[in-house]
Amino acid sequence: MDVEFGYAPNVHPSLFPLLGFLVGSIPFGFLIAKSQGIDIRQHGSGNIGATNVLRIVGKKFGIACFVLDFLKGLLPAVAAYQLINADLPNAGMWQVATGLATILGHNYTPWLGFKGGKGIATSAGVLLALLPVELGIGLLAWVALFYTTRYVSLASIGAALAIPIAVLAQSLITGEWRPAHLVFAVLVGFLATWRHRSNIRSLLAGTEHKFVKKGG
Repeated sequence: MDVEFGYAPNVHPSLFPLLGFLVGSIPFGFLIAKSQGIDIRQHGSGNIGATNVLRIVGKKFGIACFVLDFLKGLLPAVAAYQLINADLPNAGMWQVATGLATILGHNYTPWLGFKGGKGIATSAGVLLALLPVELGIGLLAWVALFYTTRYVSLASIGAALAIPIAVLAQSLITGEWRPAHLVFAVLVGFLATWRHRSNIRSLLAGTEHKFVKKGG
């Protein structure tokens, strides 16, 4: 019996990051907008993520984009968690690598010239599978920042940075160190911040768009 390949018979754990990247690379925002005759890359921020789809194409399309981007982060991470044998050496590393590859697939999709989204919804899906408690803390940070500033970008950056802080804090409190998860959380925070660097410039210049209710 090929126990060394995990619970999925004859499937080496190294295949899960590849699967994650391929699933993550599906550009749902681009496809949703294209179905309405719009190249989302030519409108608004030019981003293929849910926020730009919502602003340009409409609320229901933005919500659909968010859900699909979330699920494409969640499902590969759940598959890796369920199918990679926990007793394998470096099992946690393969699970984390799968999550990270999925986010990179979204951020740098080969189907659009390696230009993708900012990875917030996809990262949230991965985090729900791997770090659900820390994701909850990140969501609280997002809500607090969004409703006090009305900047989606600032709320997303703050939430992403709250995740590694939460992982580190939990490790200090419990004494249970999870280096793979901490490195993953730091990388997620870095990627989210890096993908929002144009928004950071706009925030500093005072030109970033606030999310304002219509008629408000």
